[in-house]
Amino acid sequence: MINPRPALGVAMVLTSGALFAVNGTVSKLVLRAGIDAPQLTLLRAAGAFTVLLALSLLLRPGARRLRVTVGQVPLLVAYGLTGFFLVPMLYFVAISRLPVGIGLLFEYSAPLLVALWARFGQRHPVRPRLWAGLALSLIGLACVAEVWGDPKLDGLGVLAGIGAAFFLALYYVFGARGVEGRDTLSLCTWAFGAAAVAGLLTRALTGIGDWTPLAGTSGGVPVPLLLGYVVLLGSVAPYLLVAGAMRHLPATSVGIVGMVEPVLAAAVAWVALGTTEALNAAQLTGGVLVLLGVALAETARLAPSGTPPAPAATTTAQPAPPDTVAVVPTGPPERR
Repeated sequence: MINPRPALGVAMVLTSGALFAVNGTVSKLVLRAGIDAPQLTLLRAAGAFTVLLALSLLLRPGARRLRVTVGQVPLLVAYGLTGFFLVPMLYFVAISRLPVGIGLLFEYSAPLLVALWARFGQRHPVRPRLWAGLALSLIGLACVAEVWGDPKLDGLGVLAGIGAAFFLALYYVFGARGVEGRDTLSLCTWAFGAAAVAGLLTRALTGIGDWTPLAGTSGGVPVPLLLGYVVLLGSVAPYLLVAGAMRHLPATSVGIVGMVEPVLAAAVAWVALGTTEALNAAQLTGGVLVLLGVALAETARLAPSGTPPAPAATTTAQPAPPDTVAVVPTGPPERR
């Protein structure tokens, strides 16, 4: 039994947020090199699956943790396709057409959808501030898009960001169910495996993609080195850090602390990629409103009457947005 250490949990979440934030800029550099969104999704999923499979086999209880029953297959496939394939692919499309910070803000509206699902789909009681959070976030997104003037954002990029938010919300829901029956390491291993298979099928059916950029550079850095960051420090490491943080913090706290990610992502992109990533005053204000709205929504749900709150070490967590594919897990080893 691990004694919760909130300070350590906060440090782990902040570190994972920083790694995810840098990953947005690194991913954009890979996209600029000529690798398209489906290719990058495939490379990321295949690389992360390989690393997590090795960890699953090396760490006790070894191969036994990877056992799967027939009844678990649909959930593992749905979890992998939503959170580990569709979310990152749509996010990569969004940041290829929008500033990284804006793409992440659209995706980061997913917790609002989860809160609405809890209220209307599962009929969980909520505090009135859910509606204030929803209103703040919608106003914030309107400011980010500057809807009062001529459209300044790429339409396909915006749609991709909204699509990423939708599938990220599904990923949260599927993840909450998935961690009830599996440790989070095996859950994420199989989810990345499902995403890799989906990427391979997409590649085979479309035949789209030129692999020659893998031998090139972007921003003065070799593309394979950038891809190494995307896999190791942009996926595996932050996912495991968030998983560890779940032993020390409740899920709501992890979600709120994790909101540093869009702020850091916008700052990193601004510094590394130049003025094309800069946000004006209206967009910065909108970003703050979105984050405030998400915080209100994240803390709006009430525990069902008569149900004591779960301890921090076993609270089911919402995966932080991957870039944002964030992993979901809770208590036992392996969320995001």
